[in-house]
Amino acid sequence: MRLGITVPRACPDGSPLTGEALVAGARRIEEAGFDSAWFFDSIGRGFILPDPLIGVSVAAAVTRRIELGTGVLQVPLRNPVELAHRVLTAHLICRGRLLLGVGAGSTQADFDALGLDFSRRMQALEDALVVMRRLWRGEKVGAAALMPWPAALGGPALLIGSWKGERWIPRAAREFDGWIASGAMTSLRTLTEGIARYRDAGGKRAIVTNVAVDLAAPTEALDDTAPFHLRCAPEAAARRLQQLRDLGFDDAVLVLKTPTEANLAAVRALLR
Repeated sequence: MRLGITVPRACPDGSPLTGEALVAGARRIEEAGFDSAWFFDSIGRGFILPDPLIGVSVAAAVTRRIELGTGVLQVPLRNPVELAHRVLTAHLICRGRLLLGVGAGSTQADFDALGLDFSRRMQALEDALVVMRRLWRGEKVGAAALMPWPAALGGPALLIGSWKGERWIPRAAREFDGWIASGAMTSLRTLTEGIARYRDAGGKRAIVTNVAVDLAAPTEALDDTAPFHLRCAPEAAARRLQQLRDLGFDDAVLVLKTPTEANLAAVRALLR
């Protein structure tokens, strides 16, 4: 199982994020031996995160090996033609390392911030993905024709973020390049049910993202109906990661609040 981690949301000392800290954070993730670095997507929740497509592009420019992921990009918040163009640019810069995790969004505040209809997000995702994939193939859609660079033609690996979706998880297996689940939004029981549904449909790459980690926290029993996390001693955290591996997940993406070099090394040592 591969191990990824989110790019820092703040400086190592807890002060607000700077450009230098974002760049240094991406480099530290690669140097610490992680397999991927990830950016989340939020607009209207009372805090700011780096734009995920700008984030992966910056991280790609200062790393050579790791994959760069969005977990997940809320497609209905954007115009699909403009978004398709931005994705192609990020894909070009990432040089084949971009994992584009996409979803409909699950937080109404993000839609309210942009004056968009939260209730239409599922159909908006469906419609936008059709448009974007056609544009990435070099097709004309209405008046839009992006003329992709040869190195970006076809677009990046496209993974569907769905926490419990009885419809979207099988579709992620059959029509897309992977499935992204959420530790923070779902339980071990839900993850178990989801991975079975995904594999039964023939799915390949399965990723659990948004798994909070705090190896200094006291270890308490993790109920299989509670959100999945690694806020526990290192030995317990290693056992919980092994549970994900045993279920058949290919990647786990962790969220580390204080990403110092020592903390990154301790987290990376959980899975060898």
